[in-house]
Amino acid sequence: MPDRETMPSAPAPEVSERAAALPQDALRIASGYAFPGPALHLGALLWDGQCLPDAQVRVPLAVLNRHGLVAGATGTGKTKTLQLIAEQLSAQGVPVFLADIKGDLSGIAAPGRPDARVEGRAADVQQHWAATGFPAEYFALGGIGRGVPVRATVTGFGPVLLAKVLRLNRTQEQSLVLIFHYADSKGLELIDLKDLRAVVTFLTSEEGRPELRTIGGLSAATAGVILRSLTAFEAQGASGFFGEPEFDTAELLRTGEDGRGVVSVLELSAVQDRPQLFSTFLMWLLADLFHDLPEIGDVDKPRLVFFLDEAHLLFDDASEAFLESITQTVRLIRSKGVGVFFVTQSPKDVPADVLAQLGNRVQHALRAFTPDDQKALNATVRTFPKSPYDLEEVLTNLGTGEAVVTVLSERGAPTPVAATRLRAPESLMGPLGQEALERAVAQSPLYERYAQAVDRESAYERLEHGRGAKGPDEMRDAAPERRGRAREQPSMAEQVVESGVFKSLARSVGTQIGREITRSLFGTARRSGRRRR
Repeated sequence: MPDRETMPSAPAPEVSERAAALPQDALRIASGYAFPGPALHLGALLWDGQCLPDAQVRVPLAVLNRHGLVAGATGTGKTKTLQLIAEQLSAQGVPVFLADIKGDLSGIAAPGRPDARVEGRAADVQQHWAATGFPAEYFALGGIGRGVPVRATVTGFGPVLLAKVLRLNRTQEQSLVLIFHYADSKGLELIDLKDLRAVVTFLTSEEGRPELRTIGGLSAATAGVILRSLTAFEAQGASGFFGEPEFDTAELLRTGEDGRGVVSVLELSAVQDRPQLFSTFLMWLLADLFHDLPEIGDVDKPRLVFFLDEAHLLFDDASEAFLESITQTVRLIRSKGVGVFFVTQSPKDVPADVLAQLGNRVQHALRAFTPDDQKALNATVRTFPKSPYDLEEVLTNLGTGEAVVTVLSERGAPTPVAATRLRAPESLMGPLGQEALERAVAQSPLYERYAQAVDRESAYERLEHGRGAKGPDEMRDAAPERRGRAREQPSMAEQVVESGVFKSLARSVGTQIGREITRSLFGTARRSGRRRR
């Protein structure tokens, strides 16, 4: 980014004649946001204590796959910033994913309510405010909460993410990878948690110990630790999040009949007491998108923009392998047209390697009440380009709905740092009423597809049927009654088609023919034959 001495002294051609009358430093900043192409309008420049509506602060639509950070102390307006950006993305035909931690983003589907504060903000920033609702789908993890259930199979979730949820150390994580490898090679499908528990129980049993010795590097003691962690996890009520039908992340890429992008709102307020689970589930969604989508490079607008709220939960107590996987996923998914915004209180919550990839920054106010707060403030200031502002002073004096902004220009260069009074969202700033929300969920075309859980034969059933056999390779022949039933049953393809679990068939083909599933950066299973939109 050019410093004060190298910034152009004359306004860019796109800057309005009225903006040319701005103070010189303010004009230089405004010139950095005069993009000729499609852009989202964030708000108006703040300079010397004044809001300058002729100096608009914008972000080019084409750079929103370069990722971003929305940060700030509690109560400074981060949630409304998400809503503002999501609305404008939807209006430009870009689907959006929002993690709704507090339960107050569901109102994006309903028109906002004008009041004196909204009208005052609109006048301040030269916004032509109009109450508008946006197309939205509502989801809930495992059906806990109000929304279409989102589930993942254990195989689809993969060992690295599961190790994060189970709080396993590095050695235990590696052992879990070996257990998944074993299950894959033996054709033991891991659909839900009881499947994985059955496999680990078998390996730690007298009957399964010979099999355990064939898995290099896995001790009986470590397998026992994994089993206890898994049992405790189930006791916390986590079983409902794993199973079929597994959610197809292609559902997040839809647009409405009017061409606007669908805003997918994942309600997480009902599972706030399980932060490790929901934060890792968000990473699973992103990882699943990563290995399903084709490369498209830089495009005029992103294919999807994904907001990861409470981002610090992803990184707390994370293993080195997990952090490396996040870094690689964020780095590579940009070329697939997906933008990722991390939302958290402080940039320090995000590892440096990830923070370095976040080209678009919206920093709300920070507090400096304690020595630790002051250190965090100093560290945040150092992450911004040089600026004519005294950023320490600005960041501690911003009001609600104000932020310090720097984004990438259409050329990929950082824009000047701009203190900004942000626009007001045009949709409802608060939760949708319970009746309206339940009606929207029931009327969703996705509800019938995902509402009813399916429990088909997988590792648990195979191991139960095969008790007394020498090992999983002989379990198909362990019970004559089961052989008879198998002859009467339709083919696996017919069973899956009848149950509607098309995606699960595609995912599980590798295990059914005795081949190990190819896994991605996070150890999540690659799948083929997915629906395309």
